[in-house]
Amino acid sequence: MRTTVIPAQITTVEDKIAGSLNLTQIFILMIPVFWTTIVYVAFPPTMHIAWYKLPLILVVLLLSLVLSLRIRGKVVVSWLVVLLRYNLRPKFYLFNKNDAYLREMNLPQEKKQQVAKTPSKKEIRVKASSFNVKDLVKLKAYIQNPNYSLSLKPDKKGGLYVALSEIQK
Repeated sequence: MRTTVIPAQITTVEDKIAGSLNLTQIFILMIPVFWTTIVYVAFPPTMHIAWYKLPLILVVLLLSLVLSLRIRGKVVVSWLVVLLRYNLRPKFYLFNKNDAYLREMNLPQEKKQQVAKTPSKKEIRVKASSFNVKDLVKLKAYIQNPNYSLSLKPDKKGGLYVALSEIQK
């Protein structure tokens, strides 16, 4: 009976696509094919082989072959990425003690200026049942007068605020 060893951590196992090549190596090895096509079509004389085109193609081919090799189980491109990240990171880290985050700040207090209070509007609350016909006739005269405006505002508790104000000209 055939047995296979299952690794303890599956994320460290690379997928092999063709033989012992993974997806990264296949992409790197496809670069010379596209580069050769671009050089053959774009550089003069177009669609013809010239002697100066061959070194351009061979340089890219050798470079991609070197980058697709494995060293200690990793592709050379991944080693280069690690080295570049290491060399391009900042070398000095500065800690700023003057950071205001989570610090108690003792700032001088501003003197508050006293603002003159505007006189508040006088509210008159009247129950709806206390109106008689004479008051309703006067109200109708005010509503029809263009010098007065009527505003109705609903209350949160279901009441209705009615305001009649004179229009200032």
